[in-house]
Amino acid sequence: MKKFMLFLGGLVALFILLVNLGPMVLLAISVGLLYVCFKKFIQTDSTAAKVGWVILGIIVLSITFSNIYAVIGVAAAYALYLIYKNWNSPDSDIVHEVKEDNDPFTNFERQWAELNK
Repeated sequence: MKKFMLFLGGLVALFILLVNLGPMVLLAISVGLLYVCFKKFIQTDSTAAKVGWVILGIIVLSITFSNIYAVIGVAAAYALYLIYKNWNSPDSDIVHEVKEDNDPFTNFERQWAELNK
C-alpha cells in the first residue's frame, strides 16, 4: 500500500512538474537577466545608463513576478526527490526490540500491553 501511495504521489508530482516546466525555465532566465541588470547598474557611472538599467530591471522584475507560480514546479521536483529517496525504505518504522529497564513506568506499560494481547 505504501508503494502504491508513493507511486500516485510521484505521478501527481511529475505531472505538476511537467506543467510548470515552461514557467520554471522563464523564471530562471528572468532571474539571470535581473542579475545582469543589477551588475550593469552597479558598474556604470552614467546617470542616464543607470536610469536605463533601472527601467530594464523593472521590466524584467515584472516578468519574474509573472512566473512566480513556477515555484510550485520546484516544490513538485522536491517532492519527486523525496519519493525517490523513500521508495526502498522499510515498510514499518516500529521498533520491535524490548529494552529491559528497571523503571516502574516502563515495566507497567510493557506488562499492561502483554495483558491486553
